[in-house]
Amino acid sequence: MVVIVVLMAALRTGAAQTPEAKYPDVVAVKVSARGSNTFDFDVTMTSPYDTAQRYADAFRVIGPKGEVYGERVLLHDHADEQPFTRELYGVAIPAGITSVQVQGRDQKSGYGGRQQSVALPGR
Repeated sequence: MVVIVVLMAALRTGAAQTPEAKYPDVVAVKVSARGSNTFDFDVTMTSPYDTAQRYADAFRVIGPKGEVYGERVLLHDHADEQPFTRELYGVAIPAGITSVQVQGRDQKSGYGGRQQSVALPGR
């Protein structure tokens, strides 16, 4: 009975995942200002399940209300390079926004996994 209660609680909170629901984790973000409203991002992700058939295929920079400021599409797997770092340059972010979130995307499951919140330098 206890197992059922724990499982039902996990389902209500979204903590339970099927084996197919895999997501990359964003493990580090370095952000640099390029002018007053433009930023460059170096994003380190890990997706240990990466294969040529399924892999982390993008990351995005989002604002506090979910607005997408930039997205980098990844065109191949990184099975032999874990964790891996990729860049997204020239991201325009409106004045007044002081921090953003960086999320990773899986080909099958979409966006999810561990995100990183990062403060924007100079703001």
